Amino acid sequence: MPAPITLFLKETLRRPKEVVAIAPSSAATARKMTAGVEDVDGPIVEIGPGTGVFTKAILDRGVAPERLTLLEMNANFCDALRTRFPGVTVLNRPAQEIQEIGLEGISAVISGVPVLARPQIQREVVGRAFDVMAPDGFFTQITYSPRAPIAPDMRAELGLSTHHRGMIWGNLPPAHVFEFRRARH
Repeated sequence: MPAPITLFLKETLRRPKEVVAIAPSSAATARKMTAGVEDVDGPIVEIGPGTGVFTKAILDRGVAPERLTLLEMNANFCDALRTRFPGVTVLNRPAQEIQEIGLEGISAVISGVPVLARPQIQREVVGRAFDVMAPDGFFTQITYSPRAPIAPDMRAELGLSTHHRGMIWGNLPPAHVFEFRRARH
């Protein structure tokens, strides 16, 4: 199996519209993205795991592999993820199919899927994720913009609140991590 960075570069060249990041996320970004998964009991889903930087961070936080499901569209990434992380469920499916994978009461969704300025993707990915999440579940999203990747009107439509977890300068490019939860009324 090629090293994760080698696989990332190969797939970026083969499928530039599918692999949209310019580099794998840093370990510091992965820690920020996965904070809190060690405190939840239900299933955890990672969407767009790529080479598994966030996957490794989730498992490093003590989450049992059988609690983690990955949704990845790139078949070569899926093969590498299955080899690298035995016991983790790896599905070669788009994030939009989260409602169809048979999980309910999801405690956390960790997202590397780009959703900024893409309202249809926000509805299809974030909205559907919250349809199968536990009431206190959370959704973390990486973005390269200092603004929340889901605009206030879309957050209102989906009934979500947002929290900026922070900026990570040591990522290429520097990244922001946002957390979304159901808004409290």
